[in-house]
Amino acid sequence: MILDLIKINSYYGQGHILHDLSLRVDDGEVVALLGRNGAGKTTTLRSIAGLTPPRRGEILYRGRDVAGLEPHRISRLGVALVPETRDIFSFLTVRENLAIATRKASRWQMDTVLARFPKLNDRMGNKGRELSGGEQQMLAIARALLTGPDLLLLDEPSQGLAPLIVNDVMETIRALKRERVSMLLVEQNAEMALQLADRVYVIDHGTVVFEGTPGKLRADTQVTSMYLGVG
Repeated sequence: MILDLIKINSYYGQGHILHDLSLRVDDGEVVALLGRNGAGKTTTLRSIAGLTPPRRGEILYRGRDVAGLEPHRISRLGVALVPETRDIFSFLTVRENLAIATRKASRWQMDTVLARFPKLNDRMGNKGRELSGGEQQMLAIARALLTGPDLLLLDEPSQGLAPLIVNDVMETIRALKRERVSMLLVEQNAEMALQLADRVYVIDHGTVVFEGTPGKLRADTQVTSMYLGVG
């Protein structure tokens, strides 16, 4: 097991967002985290990454409790977050965005990342603001990989992308899965997530209301209707 959340409780100010939330990600596994807007999905990723540390509960990364550690220390341990906002440097070139993230010890280096994202190779001299939404998403994922993560946290990677580009993002995630990169995927596109995931959690109001395989979730029409608005 690479990640184990044990009854974490996270807040924004006085707002109690996550309520005794528990989940796990095994090595090489893709786990999807689904739920309606405001269910607590992004807060879960931010809690793991140290940006919204829980006030109670444990976040075990390879058996070590990282709850409360600074985000840069969690990153150095091998956790990378690709936020929904992508957060690339719009005034830097693609090459500069990638160079900033590169770590010598990472198994992902500039050449391997560009082999995975050949479209970026043609845009190396372009600034971040000159990229399409799909290219920005590819850059955000590529930059995260250069930090050498064992666990990749993906927040709404298909958000705002054209269907053709969504297919490219899905193939990227499939390729990373084949390379046994562990991933926790937050995705509003439930069908996309179910095609990619080994296991699925559905949360509502910061609490897990379903855990199981994609097949089990597809068969549970009550959960999909009530919490995902499907069916």
